[in-house]
Amino acid sequence: MSKTALIIKREYLNRVSKKSFLILTFLTPLLFAAMVFVPLWLSSIKGDEVRNVVVLDRTGKYAPLFEDADNYKFIAGDKSLESYKQASDKEVYAIVSITDDLIAHPEAATMYSEKQIPGDLSRIVNQVLSRKLENEKMATYNIPNLKEIIKESQINFEINTIKWSEDGSESESSSLVASIVGLIFTLISYMFIMVYGAMVMQGVMEEKTNRIVELMVSSVRPFQLMMGKIIGIGLVGLTQMFLWGILTMALVLGGQFLFMGSVDPQMMQQGSMMGHGASMPGMVEASQEPAAKLFGMLQTINFAEIGFFFVIYFIGGYMLYASVFAAIGSAVESQEDTQQFMTPIMIFLVFSLYAGIYSMENPEGPLAFWCSLIPFTSPIVMMIRLPFEVPLWEKLLSVSLLYVTFVGIIWLSAKIYRVGILMYGKKPTIKEMIKWLRYK
Repeated sequence: MSKTALIIKREYLNRVSKKSFLILTFLTPLLFAAMVFVPLWLSSIKGDEVRNVVVLDRTGKYAPLFEDADNYKFIAGDKSLESYKQASDKEVYAIVSITDDLIAHPEAATMYSEKQIPGDLSRIVNQVLSRKLENEKMATYNIPNLKEIIKESQINFEINTIKWSEDGSESESSSLVASIVGLIFTLISYMFIMVYGAMVMQGVMEEKTNRIVELMVSSVRPFQLMMGKIIGIGLVGLTQMFLWGILTMALVLGGQFLFMGSVDPQMMQQGSMMGHGASMPGMVEASQEPAAKLFGMLQTINFAEIGFFFVIYFIGGYMLYASVFAAIGSAVESQEDTQQFMTPIMIFLVFSLYAGIYSMENPEGPLAFWCSLIPFTSPIVMMIRLPFEVPLWEKLLSVSLLYVTFVGIIWLSAKIYRVGILMYGKKPTIKEMIKWLRYK
């Protein structure tokens, strides 16, 4: 076995066998699922406390419109505003003060509270008053059945988008679904390149600080050491992505089984016999229609191609940035010294992420096109374009430029690495690192 392969094996096994890797790998999909669904679940839970809201209406035509809600009880006020403010019993949570006709004076309505007013209470009050003002405004036009005419004229139109394939078959598509899929792969690519690239730099710095590297370079060349560390950590990243993909699919399939399997056939039969305007099978069919529609849209996306190019771009982008991170780690001795060198690299990465996000609306525009060809941005930006079927020549050109560039960057980084890995006690400047490139 070659020396580089031994270093790759050491880096890979050393990191994969750590408890932190195992915990992070198996818990991260669960944490992401919890981050999405737990807030939604908690937001749907309403408190048992019912709060009193006093409506002080001098006009007398708005107070009767307010009806009690789940968490709020509306009471017509019979005291002054100051009396309610100065009350010591604190039974009143908020006060809605209406001092004049709101059609002529919209600013005459104000809501007071000792605490920050919740959004749901503001929404209830605004909806009640807006509905009343709309009716009054329509009544001033003296047109019979104006409300019904306006209601019937309101049409929510959304054109269907159909994608056809070479064999003539058609399927429903959605640019929103394609954009979301591309954005997910873009964020994953950005996260992994940044995290594992920084892991390479941290590993090089630790070995340099502990003087372990002095023993290692006596047996292997600095280039072999650098490549072994980069490839070994890169394989760790690919392993983690593979496991995350399997766990995510298992969670999706398990969730589908739980939710779809929770419908009892006997309940469906009983529900179909109850005449509440719609039978239970019809309701279930209607509830499953959006999911089936979404599934059909996802089928128009070539996930096999996206997954293949994702791995290709991850390898190229990771090798490019990881070699730069390795060179930076070899030239410094502490985390604080990396700031001046890391800033330009982080600018490229953050710009790539923003370019990818802004390319969602126009994946064929000049920003998306050029950033998907530039090697420092293509691993991230191209991910947002792949669901929209990029021409083959653009993908081949982009991959070729990326791999040619990362080979050149690795060659330059190796020159800095072989000098910086044995430099101690001095913080190098960018000018000095350029000089290291000229050493033979």
